Amino acid sequence: MIRVLIVDDEPLARDTLRIVLASDPDVEIVGACSGVDAPALVAAARPEILFLDVEMPALGGFDVIDKIGVAAVPIVVFVTAHTRYAVQAFEVHAFDYLLKPFDDRRLLDSLARAKLRLGARDRPYVQRFVVRGRDSTLLVEAASVDWIEAADDYVELHVGAVSHIVRERIAELDSKLDPRRFVRIHRSTIVNLERVRATKPMIRGDAIVVLADGSEHRLSRSRRDEFQRRVTGAMSSSPQPRDGSPQMR
Repeated sequence: MIRVLIVDDEPLARDTLRIVLASDPDVEIVGACSGVDAPALVAAARPEILFLDVEMPALGGFDVIDKIGVAAVPIVVFVTAHTRYAVQAFEVHAFDYLLKPFDDRRLLDSLARAKLRLGARDRPYVQRFVVRGRDSTLLVEAASVDWIEAADDYVELHVGAVSHIVRERIAELDSKLDPRRFVRIHRSTIVNLERVRATKPMIRGDAIVVLADGSEHRLSRSRRDEFQRRVTGAMSSSPQPRDGSPQMR
């Protein structure tokens, strides 16, 4: 069971969150309280996911984080009626930012993604690729790969000006890569989030992703929301590169 704690100063809001979240059979609601009681309850219940309001009397959401420490809860989802706190939320490594009012589907979608993140904590993602040649075998660190391109039953790893061929279908490889580092932006393309520098909008909802090496790749409309969430998460949890940060336009 996944332990979930709800922190909100409004009893009706707490009850609404509790009812919807408890509909998931994997979830155990370990408590619901206002901000002032949250630090003690976090210490006692040790939740894995915290749904946290921002503006609360006596102790607000960011004050709660200050008291318990950002490492005390693996996943924090801020729940608020105010848009102005979004950047600050991700600065304290928030996993998601739910803007009130939201429907049950949006809440359950956030929960589902949080569960995936929890399940991924101990998952052995690909750390290096084995590239077999005629006379030798090369080990390529996953972190060094800029982007990956599908080629039927193979993928092509692009590392700077060099490329390597590995026998693996892109759909299978996508499930083996760390989602904090890589994201699939098209049926034939996976990019390293640390290499993303900008996006350029196109007609019909598609976009172009620009990487640090200057290469441009199509971002499918169906994958745009997930891409934006991943980029935001990468920006909040990693030092920004010296040559610029992703510009979402």
